[in-house]
Amino acid sequence: MKGRQIVLDHIGGQEAAALMIDGRLDDLLIDSDAPRPGAIYRAIAGRPMKGQGGLFLDTPDGAAYLRQVKGIAPGQALLLQVTGYAEPGKAIPVTTKLLFKSRYAIVTPEAPGVNLSRRIRDEEERIRILAASGTEAADDSAHGIILRSACEGADADEIAEDVDAMLALASAVLGDAEGDAEKLTEGDGPHLLAWRDWAEPAQIETAPGGFDRHGVLDALEALKSPRVPLPGGTYMFVEPTRALVAVDVNTGADTSLAAGLKANIAAARELPRQLRLRGLGGQIVLDLAPMPKRDRQTFESALRAALRTDTEETSLVGWTPLGHYELQRKRGRVPLHEVRP
Repeated sequence: MKGRQIVLDHIGGQEAAALMIDGRLDDLLIDSDAPRPGAIYRAIAGRPMKGQGGLFLDTPDGAAYLRQVKGIAPGQALLLQVTGYAEPGKAIPVTTKLLFKSRYAIVTPEAPGVNLSRRIRDEEERIRILAASGTEAADDSAHGIILRSACEGADADEIAEDVDAMLALASAVLGDAEGDAEKLTEGDGPHLLAWRDWAEPAQIETAPGGFDRHGVLDALEALKSPRVPLPGGTYMFVEPTRALVAVDVNTGADTSLAAGLKANIAAARELPRQLRLRGLGGQIVLDLAPMPKRDRQTFESALRAALRTDTEETSLVGWTPLGHYELQRKRGRVPLHEVRP
């Protein structure tokens, strides 16, 4: 089916959402029992980790770890926000830089000012959105506001209500900084995240069994295999290990001089989608098909372009002495192999 479709359903008893583009699974969100990214805690500081520059804190859901901290006393209460999913046996990753996200706005505490998404270029529309958002009130606030691209064409009253709700939530949470360890917000689940972040026009399917009717279950079945077919008979294997995610690119039956570069560019274009759907992050090592060193920049350009529209923060680390290519990707998703029934 042509066009964008958002399908809301469940996987293994957990809430899930799928984004289909022209009948192909493009993105997948699955809930879990772990603390959700975006959840906010009032946590209690422990002792700093000497030599590591970090700090462990107590939360109702276990230990959290805060990087690069100074001037925090043991026993001090702090407001923290979950930044991603913890690796098995490790502490929850958190930050003190809280963000309050909704469909139309992001509230940035202690960073006053109003900013509008650069993707909205029509000047009259920008003026309309700024007027609808109530920027006069925001100018007097200690919180900043980022108006998201979803505001384009949206009803003025909906934008205003959304901004007001986020400002009120930010004020309520920030005013609740003292006390024992407590979870203050749950973070958004997949159904709400789909509405919030997949903001471009799309049909929404909410009836039970939507994943079966729209081919999501077939796509999930294919994701059970580490083998990913690529154009031209090439393929790659995407295999998570305890320490890292290993990606092996192969040329298949093509033995031409350009086979390696073709396979590697095809892998670069498909890799972000595979990592999204499989929920994989952390250290990612690419064992690429053989190609001349002069083609490395072409491969990197293709990979950088593919990651430009991806949803998870990914750093291109570079080449190793053995000729592998390394990435570092935020653990913002639940690994599919951990939640699949």
